[in-house]
Amino acid sequence: MIDRAMGQSLDPDTLMSIIKVQSEIASLGYDLSAVMDFVTEQAQAMTRAGGAVLELAEDDQMVYRAVAGMASHQLGLRLDRATSMSGMSVETGEVLTCTDSETDNRVDRDACRKVGLRSMVVVPLVHRGSPVGVLKVMSEQVDAFARRDATVLGLMAELIAASVSQSARLENNDLYHRATHDALTGLANRALFYDRLRQGVALSKRRESKVGVLILDLDGLKPINDACGHRAGDAAIRETATRIKQVSRQSDTTARLGGDEFGVILNDVQARDCTERHASRLAEVIEQPFRFEGQELPLGVSIGAAVFPDDGSCVETLVENADRLMYQSKRERKGEA
Repeated sequence: MIDRAMGQSLDPDTLMSIIKVQSEIASLGYDLSAVMDFVTEQAQAMTRAGGAVLELAEDDQMVYRAVAGMASHQLGLRLDRATSMSGMSVETGEVLTCTDSETDNRVDRDACRKVGLRSMVVVPLVHRGSPVGVLKVMSEQVDAFARRDATVLGLMAELIAASVSQSARLENNDLYHRATHDALTGLANRALFYDRLRQGVALSKRRESKVGVLILDLDGLKPINDACGHRAGDAAIRETATRIKQVSRQSDTTARLGGDEFGVILNDVQARDCTERHASRLAEVIEQPFRFEGQELPLGVSIGAAVFPDDGSCVETLVENADRLMYQSKRERKGEA
């Protein structure tokens, strides 16, 4: 439902866009991660912002769980709840606007500089009368947002909060699980993967140890979908997830990053050889044929590996290097090298 008092200040096209967003959220059903990604994209588009973030309040921190635009490389970023505007919005339940992060003492200035924002609007997400997070839009420009943008965000926040409430009549731990795990495979999703990788890199810097990152992409999933249907493709993805978990250690993070792409974080690896051996073992296990409804189907996988700090000093560089090597492996497997 569109609140009449808030809706009166918006033009008909904007109101229609919000109604379409509401319909799309309903169609996404119980996949909270997909809902959050969709809401951040729409929040950015409808306010003409440089980026958007959906943060969840987790203990004494605010965590970037869905991102769009200029914030897209900051998935998993953590802010101190006590010293950030997001935390203040959660505590007060108020919509907050920052016109210039360099002069506003309510913000985490270091985090703002890291993201590259100068102005923002932060709206609390309220679930069962208690704020559980915030929806935030941002810009590289000073004083980039008008009152209309806060109104739009307020209506968007009501939609996402309603979706959270309806998705499972949740307690906070269920909310966290749905926001951070892939619905099809049960693995960590992209948001949790980046969160864990940031934490792993930070810990590795203190310990002067290494972290391995593997990016995996299935080969031959499209022929399976074309020949046997998407049920078979989903079964192949679930089987791949099971095999990745079987090979990986309990201390590793295994994630489905989207589509037929997976990621693995190997904490406390001794050397690059350890990461490469794990990649070889994964390929050996994943590439065993699997059976679907009595039919044996082939599976293939291309894997790229990167190691912190050898292949990059930040999360983004590590993932980019692993991704690049994965695509190089895929080309070589197709004889395109």
